[in-house]
Amino acid sequence: MMADRSTNRFVMPRDSFQAAYLDLHRSGELQQRAAQAIADLTHCEACPRQCGVNRLENETGVCKTGRDPIVSSHFPHMGEEDCLRGWRGSGTIFFSMCNLRCVFCQNYDISQEGHGRITSPERLAAMMLELQTAGCHNINFVTPEHNVPQVLEALVLAIEGGLRLPLVYNTSAYDSLESLRLLDGIVDIYMPDFKIWDPEHSMRYLKAKDYPQVARAAIKEMHRQVGALTLDQHGLALRGVLIRHLVMPEDLAGSSEIMHFLAQEISPDTFVNIMRQYRPSGKVGAEDYPEINRRISHREYQQAFIAARQAGLWRFDQRLR
Repeated sequence: MMADRSTNRFVMPRDSFQAAYLDLHRSGELQQRAAQAIADLTHCEACPRQCGVNRLENETGVCKTGRDPIVSSHFPHMGEEDCLRGWRGSGTIFFSMCNLRCVFCQNYDISQEGHGRITSPERLAAMMLELQTAGCHNINFVTPEHNVPQVLEALVLAIEGGLRLPLVYNTSAYDSLESLRLLDGIVDIYMPDFKIWDPEHSMRYLKAKDYPQVARAAIKEMHRQVGALTLDQHGLALRGVLIRHLVMPEDLAGSSEIMHFLAQEISPDTFVNIMRQYRPSGKVGAEDYPEINRRISHREYQQAFIAARQAGLWRFDQRLR
């Protein structure tokens, strides 16, 4: 029997949507989760690095972040996927620092050098409300993996201030299952990258050999929580998983294997953005990591896209990225 590829299955009327976190807040469960998550920062295991430092005393581990998060910027982002940016932008909050060490990071000054300001829970909540007032379609937390407790803490305050927008968790997929389970019933839209398939390549380029294993488990958990991506009648994302994958030179990302995993172990209905904007950045140069010191070719991009279709995937972001 031919698979049902009707897009109508993935449309929800906007007026029947409610942000997932509102019920948990009304029940008091959100407040309890936030309080426990903050308390657990005394021996931080918020991400797979499991550094064990006391962040409540501003000790820092791999992410170099203490009690409060560092925020680089917040603004209506018009460069995200069409289903997120819409016509008024995605309300992005860019957290600084990262639990990965991607040598090719295009935001190296933010992710590794810590550009930004230490931000209190009250200020983080105010940022969410400012973005809602600006007309953004959602609140988009970028690189939140090491700041899940602080996001929950600020979210409680933002809801009390009137927040009602869908939440986007925009992640590298280097997430702990414990943190993701804290977000169950809170996050509406998960947007993980799946960066690299091979552990040795992950060690060389991300400085995390366990990245592929962690990412597979994380994406499975995200899909368990929210399922395939659902849009409203205007094409705006409301709930579900949207996967990003950046094609790399020489297929060092393992695009074919990643697409097969998504189709076979997540769902052939998975919405995927196969991105072509790789460029040498961060630590990449003629002497360091010369094998990725170039942009990808049109052929390399097309091969990744063909691999996705051959795997059985069919829902793609249509813009060339």
